[in-house]
Amino acid sequence: MRKIAAGAFVSLDGVMQAPGGPEEDPTGGFEHGGWTVPYWDEPMGQFMDACFSKPFDLLLGRRTYEIFAAHWPFVGDDDPIGRVFNEVTKYVATSSTSPLTWNNSVALTGDVVAEIARLKQGTGPVLLTQGSSVLLQTLLAHDLIDELRLLTFPLVLGHGKKLFGPGSKAGALKLAESSVSTTGVTMGVYARAGAVTTGTFALSQSSDAELARREKIKGEG
Repeated sequence: MRKIAAGAFVSLDGVMQAPGGPEEDPTGGFEHGGWTVPYWDEPMGQFMDACFSKPFDLLLGRRTYEIFAAHWPFVGDDDPIGRVFNEVTKYVATSSTSPLTWNNSVALTGDVVAEIARLKQGTGPVLLTQGSSVLLQTLLAHDLIDELRLLTFPLVLGHGKKLFGPGSKAGALKLAESSVSTTGVTMGVYARAGAVTTGTFALSQSSDAELARREKIKGEG
């Protein structure tokens, strides 16, 4: 069975839109494209190199695929990430009938969730997402992601496409790897860790004020 690992750059408020440049994705009036660039340093490069050092296939949404297909085939073979991206299979969740021109690209159409679930049941390397916020929210809503590889940047963007949406399934995660860049970017790998567990810090004997508060909040829905 194949695993899905979601790779993403996110702000503290969860925005992941247009991390690489102003023209990358200005939809919705997003004005902060390229917000990751000032933070880049050697530890971040090492983290990304580690993400791409083991076998993987790419799993992309259509818009991210178009961004990548207009960039990576043209960087030259001396770029190690470009070389790997150009060689691996690219699975693309799309409703468009336009041809996929980047080599080794495969369209996932129709019931995309069923198609991705079928891919997971097969054999092969990890299915690695990059960007693809709409696809990620679909995967999260159907509990299909096995691992999160997140670089969290110390800034608030206010609005934009986000990693987590209201449809995300609840679940616990385990921090498997963690490091911090010289610019304050936290880099973490999170693995699934079962269901959410809960507890309480409430007093063993609830006060009258606490009991009244509980009744009040019930009435507020």
